This record gives sequence, structure tokens and C-alpha cells, in this order.
Amino acid sequence: GEAAAFTAALRTLVNNPQFSDVTFVVGREQQKVFAHRCVLACRCQAFQGMLSQGPAGSEDSPSSIPPQGPFILGNVQPEVFLAVIEFLYTNSVTLNSHIALEVLTSSVEYGLQDLCKLCIKFIKDTLSVEHVCEALQAAVTYGQTDLQQHCLAFIEGCTTAVVRTQGFHELSDVVLAQVLRSDHLTMDELDLVQAVREWAHVSSAVLECPVPEVAALPVRELRLPLLAPSELAMLESHNQRDLLIPVESIAAAWRSHALKKGSGVPSHLCRPRRGTRPRDHHRHLDLHAK
Repeated sequence: GEAAAFTAALRTLVNNPQFSDVTFVVGREQQKVFAHRCVLACRCQAFQGMLSQGPAGSEDSPSSIPPQGPFILGNVQPEVFLAVIEFLYTNSVTLNSHIALEVLTSSVEYGLQDLCKLCIKFIKDTLSVEHVCEALQAAVTYGQTDLQQHCLAFIEGCTTAVVRTQGFHELSDVVLAQVLRSDHLTMDELDLVQAVREWAHVSSAVLECPVPEVAALPVRELRLPLLAPSELAMLESHNQRDLLIPVESIAAAWRSHALKKGSGVPSHLCRPRRGTRPRDHHRHLDLHAK
């Protein structure tokens, strides 16, 4: 009871100008956020460093700079910064799906491990088709293995819906290749090839790089030997337009058909995924995979 009352009392100080001695001007909105130097400094080393230095120029003319700043933080949303401040005062945080990933980013930047854990728990508990790819990208970026595995399992369960999202088209090549290594994707290989093609064209436009260049890593994980000869012929025809897939990869898939086994192809590329539709020739590949 006493701890709860103490936390409630601290909560009243969050962004409260009364007795505050430091001001931040946050985001494009230039929203003022009020805080207490002693709380921030004792709770977070990054703030301690920021506040002990003071604003630029304060050492040369300390009397001309008011002690409360203001400190300009233009690259963070006010709602995200307020969530960090709330955590520093109360050891808890109010999150929603719009800010959780940004708060996770801030928790890593400020070295706040406990806030990082709260963000990851929230993201895992509220994961959705729309946001899972963004969450996976963040998990890989910040080395959060547990969240990474959780996101991958989610994607495996609803692959067809996930590949249609904006988040999927914004995945990095490294993360997309990681997704495509999974045996448990619930989507047929022909559809996965099309999904990677769409991803590659979006990435090519954004990065202003040729399609074959942006897609070099993910296309290595496409399991072309799983496709029937008629599908492979169609793929080869489409490939002439954008050169998405290296000629050698298509040739290796044709060779596996001709020799009735996955000759010269890494064994995992001959292994059907959970969502792979069966084709007649798979029995030859299954023998090879075993």
C-alpha cells in the first residue's frame, strides 16, 4: 500500500512544471516537457551526462543560460519521451501499439534495461499482423533474441497475411532472408517467390538500387527445386523482366528435375515448408533431403 501511494505521488510530478528545474522541447511539435534534474540524473546515466554538461555554451556564459535549459530533442515524439519520463519517475510505463517500438528504441538509447523488458513484454502480448514485421526488425536491430523468436513464430502462423503488409515490404534484406530460412512458413513456394519479387521492387525504388542487387541475399533462400517444371518455366519467363533470381539458381532447379534429385542444391532448398503444396516430383527431393 505504501509503495503504491509513493508511486502515485511520484506520478503527479511527471511533466509537472511545479518545482521542475529542467525543461525539454520535444519533437516537431516543440512540446514542452518539465522534469526534475535530480530524478533524471539518479535514474539514468545518459540523462546524468546530459544534465551535468548543460546546454551548449553554458560553460562560457553560465549566467545567460537559465538552469532549466531548455534542451531541444527534435527527433523524438513527445508521447514517446513522456513514456520514458514516466518510467524514470514511477518504474512503470503506459504503452500503446503506436509508440511501443519507439519507446523500445529510446530504452536502448538511454540504457534503460528494465524499460526495455517492459516494452518487449507489451509488444509480445499485443503482436498483430500489421506490426509483426516492424517488431521483428527492431528485435534483430537491438539483439533481442526472445522477441525475435516470438515474432518469427507469429509470422510462420499467418505468413500469407503478413506478406501483404507494409511492414513486410520495409524489412531489410538480412531480416527477410532470416524469415525465408524457416521450414514452418504457411505459404506455398510459388507465392513466396511472388512476395519476394514485390518486396524487391519496393526496396529497389526506396534504395534506388537494381532489383537483383537488393534481393541478392533473400533469393538465395527461395526453394526453387520445390516448383513443378511448368511453374519453373513461368518463373524463368517472369525473371527475364527484372532478373530477380540469378540464372545459376534457376539452372540448378532444372538440373534437380532432370536428375530426379537435388543434385548440387543445398539440401534445405529441397525441403518442403509447412505451407508447400505437394507436387509429384517432391518424392524424389524427399529422398535426397533425408
